[in-house]
Amino acid sequence: MIHLEVPESLSTVVGQVHRTAEHLLRPGSRRNDRAEHTRPPELDALEPLADSLNTAGRGGRVPDRGVDPGRATGRATSRAAGQVRNGRNLASVLGIMELCWGDAGLLLSLPRLGLGNAAIASVANAEQARRFAGKWAAMAITEPDAGSDSAAIRTTAVLDGDHYVLNGEKIFVTSGERADVVVVWATLDRTLGRAAIKSFVVEKGTPGFEVVRLEHKLGIRASDTAQLRLDHVRVPRENLLGDPEVDVERGFAGVLQTFDNTRPLVAAMAVGVARAALDETRTLLTEAGFTVDYDRAGPRQPAAVATFLDLEADYEAAYLLTLEAAWLADNARPNSKHASMAKAKAGRSATDIALGCVALAGNLGYSEHSLLEKWARDAKIMDIFEGTQQIQQLIVARRLLGKSSAELK
Repeated sequence: MIHLEVPESLSTVVGQVHRTAEHLLRPGSRRNDRAEHTRPPELDALEPLADSLNTAGRGGRVPDRGVDPGRATGRATSRAAGQVRNGRNLASVLGIMELCWGDAGLLLSLPRLGLGNAAIASVANAEQARRFAGKWAAMAITEPDAGSDSAAIRTTAVLDGDHYVLNGEKIFVTSGERADVVVVWATLDRTLGRAAIKSFVVEKGTPGFEVVRLEHKLGIRASDTAQLRLDHVRVPRENLLGDPEVDVERGFAGVLQTFDNTRPLVAAMAVGVARAALDETRTLLTEAGFTVDYDRAGPRQPAAVATFLDLEADYEAAYLLTLEAAWLADNARPNSKHASMAKAKAGRSATDIALGCVALAGNLGYSEHSLLEKWARDAKIMDIFEGTQQIQQLIVARRLLGKSSAELK
């Protein structure tokens, strides 16, 4: 059973990360929000922290569980009964929560903590893991004609001797300009649908691979979000992640395993932003003369306090779901359903909580006097990227009902 306290083995790292968020990320948050597309000066100092987060709890990669994640309902038996592991997945979500309490945009700008790195950690073989160690990896999935439906990807990969030739366009690529490599999703054969979708590591500077533009965004402005074009880009065949064979029976499952690791990370981002908003609002309530009393029922307290307690309860649910999804991954148990539940709950809750805090704070929340309005803008993306709220609900429904994507659309 999951333990609800931060493991002692990780508490030192978590405390260290929180102090960094408080003293390095938070002070520059407003400046970096206003200076979109300018490289945040804090990144050089933050690189060692990114590396320490990558090594904390190392070994939490989800192994092959021998089951289709789309139908997994039981528990894997690769660990002895009663043996519990708090590994890399739990360490990552705890660290990300703290960093996003400081600034979510800066978290997305940290070298070697990108979603592409999570993809490599999920499906790379031992040789690839060694070769791309130390690289900052972005992940390119979304296309102009393929948003929530990743299976509709039109970027192609054609084998030509010892290389795959990639052609296509990718949009909304986080860290697409600053990263060293980009994990690009492409199809080997459009006629085979989902099963032919594979991911390829494309190194910056490869001929034909270019950044077309940077996006202007509602929130997370400290990070760069790019549009990429691939024009006859030749990628070594050994840069294909996972099995190069197209398995129609298994379908999309091999590629979607990546999301089992990355969706809890996005949920953790949302949880961190939500907690930042709650902490600021608690301070403002206290300064206004309100006391949050946990020994009294909400209806017996001032309306502002009762509302705050409701928002905190929403936060707690998102926080615990996120920890559970990461813990299951570390302990080699199927977590696909829990990853989507955590991402759906945390994404929606962060937006609701941030906007609720803006409302409670009144003019202080809507102005730039505090960071509440910024957190409300930052929170919205957590409900969209890595699979929208609607997609997560669909995935959860499939897992609960034991139906495939073809059976339940």
